[in-house]
Amino acid sequence: MVFKKMLSAFGVGGPSVDTVLTNPNTRPGLTLDGQVNLVGGDAPAAIEQVVIGLVTRVEVEGHDAEYSGTLEFHRMAVSGAFELAPKQQLSIPFQLPVPWETPITDVYGQRLHGMTMGLRTELAVARAVDKSDLDHVAVHPLPVHERILEAFQRLGFRFKHADLERGHIRGVQQTLPFYQEIEFFAAPQYASTIREVELTFVTSQRGVEVILECDKRGGFLSAGHDAFGRFQVSHADVDRVDWAQVVDGWLRETTSRYGNLLSQYGPSHGRGHGRGPGMGGMVAGAALGVAGGMIAGEMIEDAFEGDFGDFGGDE
Repeated sequence: MVFKKMLSAFGVGGPSVDTVLTNPNTRPGLTLDGQVNLVGGDAPAAIEQVVIGLVTRVEVEGHDAEYSGTLEFHRMAVSGAFELAPKQQLSIPFQLPVPWETPITDVYGQRLHGMTMGLRTELAVARAVDKSDLDHVAVHPLPVHERILEAFQRLGFRFKHADLERGHIRGVQQTLPFYQEIEFFAAPQYASTIREVELTFVTSQRGVEVILECDKRGGFLSAGHDAFGRFQVSHADVDRVDWAQVVDGWLRETTSRYGNLLSQYGPSHGRGHGRGPGMGGMVAGAALGVAGGMIAGEMIEDAFEGDFGDFGGDE
């Protein structure tokens, strides 16, 4: 394992790194704990910095093209400069806070189809940086997320797909330069009005802003269109309400005349409604210290070994 992760930037005989997570499962607002294990090479090495970062796959939609790339959206230095002696073994413990807005990757013990997440370790030696050590991370929903997702399931909605979209939702305060869309096929009792629903959580320490995008069917004299709804919930509301009833109310409100108005004047959220990197996304990325930025074609699955299971899958 250690030999396999030998740092290519430093050649044969250079130092190696292997990061071990105490538990790869976490939730938004919690931490990822572990240690970075270093082994010295054949000669002394002046280590400039050891950095860990959360990386994921993000969809980017430009004027004429749409592509996927990996984005490091949260990073932390676990060590400053030090000397690593030949063959020296050194372990550096860390505790990485997981941002509240970190997207959900796993529900009911299964990976959401379309989601990837990893912890990448960078070792900088004499102005050379290697990012070869990448470990699986599973982000599970908070209780309020679970109740809302369960409500969609109880109402008969079927999971379709999940992805991350580069950009910001108009009027919503975000700290990350992307947002997650969890897509559902409409339940039978809504099928005459709605084709599909996209669900977005923008989470903070106080609660969750829930954004719904409903793909409405057209009528005899009207074309189909998207309708939007925004709703605030508190973490304290988890066990206080009937979530199926609440979600049903959200859907009916979103697809009502009020929802139609939101679709015309509301959030720039979803396909065809002004998505894209924008200045807001660029500024957020810079403020977070996104080192590598988006890399077109560098699919995160290529860095991981093995396959992810699907939750629901495509139909």
